[in-house]
Amino acid sequence: MDTYEGSARLEWWANRSTSPGGYDVRVTACATRSGWTCDAVLEGPLPEDHQEGFGGLMQIDPVFTLRFDEGGEILVNVVTAGHGGRLALTAHEPAEPVGS
Repeated sequence: MDTYEGSARLEWWANRSTSPGGYDVRVTACATRSGWTCDAVLEGPLPEDHQEGFGGLMQIDPVFTLRFDEGGEILVNVVTAGHGGRLALTAHEPAEPVGS
């Protein structure tokens, strides 16, 4: 399978038990020679208060859990990619602990 298109949910977690925000998205993921690329579009325009919340979470830390409807999930870095709720997602690579 070279391309996946479907529904998913971006969830921002403060810790293992607290998630102040989740956003439904349509994703398109494509296999490439060096790994994969993934674009997402927010499902419908966000109400103004949710736009502010999403922007605030992105400023705090743009790492979200991308949870697929089929049950899989992956940590991703999220950046805005133009107008209309378009987002670019990349796999999140945790930093090496200091002193490792």
